[in-house]
Amino acid sequence: MSVEAHPAGPEPELSTLDELSRSTGVSVRNIRFYTTRGLLPAPIRRGRSGYYSADHVARLELVRELQAHGFTLAAVEKYVARIPADATPETIALHRTLLAPWMAELPETLSRRDLERRAGRKLGEDELDTLNALGIVFPTKQGKFQVAVAHLSVGVSMLDLGMPHDVALAAQDIFTAHGRAVAEELTELFRTRVWPAYVESQASPEQVREAVERFKPVTVAALVTAYESAVNETKRETVARRTR
Repeated sequence: MSVEAHPAGPEPELSTLDELSRSTGVSVRNIRFYTTRGLLPAPIRRGRSGYYSADHVARLELVRELQAHGFTLAAVEKYVARIPADATPETIALHRTLLAPWMAELPETLSRRDLERRAGRKLGEDELDTLNALGIVFPTKQGKFQVAVAHLSVGVSMLDLGMPHDVALAAQDIFTAHGRAVAEELTELFRTRVWPAYVESQASPEQVREAVERFKPVTVAALVTAYESAVNETKRETVARRTR
């Protein structure tokens, strides 16, 4: 049986399917499924055996990152399809970094007891529904809760002020609609303007990663400032209409 020829140079470190599964925590079945959907390249053939490289690891980690942030399989496929087939593991890792400015912190899974301990008081079912409407607490099938811990104290303070559940639902609809539009436009701006500029300047992966990590707080601050200015302008316009 013939063996494939390979270019001269150091042989990349390769793993078997079982080794890749153990090192990444992804089941063999899922790795094969991702491969059939085009999310991972086919294994490297060595005779009758297939092996996996750092490129497979990087792409697998990107898929898991996207899924952890709530991307559907179809959305993951569209995202991965935009990455060149010859992209290096370092470039793929940067794509994971580029997700950071737009993604919320991953939630923590808490029991009802731990959730109430974090909240500092008991939470009734209606209050849990309101926190859910605000996008802070999400019940799971296992009887636990996915909690955006960074926002929990703010949510509890709103409960203490007596925020009605229907108001929370209406506010969440507004946040979702406008937040999605802002995220999509900023993502497109970063993808089409910022990312190419860094590539053209031949910035190191570390420089790009640092720039991206700093971009999130700047973005949040700019959004808060724009919101505050808009609220003040709306108040002035309302007062002006009432005095006419």
